[in-house]
Amino acid sequence: MARGAPVLYGVAMMPASKPEGWSTITPRLVTPDVEALVAFLRAAFAAEGDVHTGRPAELRIGDSMLMVSDGAGIRSAMPCLLHLYVVDADETYARAIQAGARSIEPPMDMPYGDRRATVSDNWGNLWQIATFQGAGKHG
Repeated sequence: MARGAPVLYGVAMMPASKPEGWSTITPRLVTPDVEALVAFLRAAFAAEGDVHTGRPAELRIGDSMLMVSDGAGIRSAMPCLLHLYVVDADETYARAIQAGARSIEPPMDMPYGDRRATVSDNWGNLWQIATFQGAGKHG
């Protein structure tokens, strides 16, 4: 346990070092067109949140936070790969395609229990869209 930290039920309570509802690691997408990427994320993945002037957009997809910014002239845009668990991989895949994504892998059952698809957005990011159907279900 951390020295001097308050204890609740035998577990050290850490002082607040991040906003409530945020994870220790939060992805941040950098793009010159924040508004367009946020619009895609809203249409494809039901992202909720606002674009802010002078600071990153803060979006929630499911139970996760995601930041989107223009890099403020300091950070360059770069693609990333994000794995996204959803209730229905097929439906979310179709919504992402309709929102302008390009198919990399159509939905398919994986041997470890995920039904998974992969799309690429117009900014070069890859999105693995998955629904966990149970360990060992397909293999």
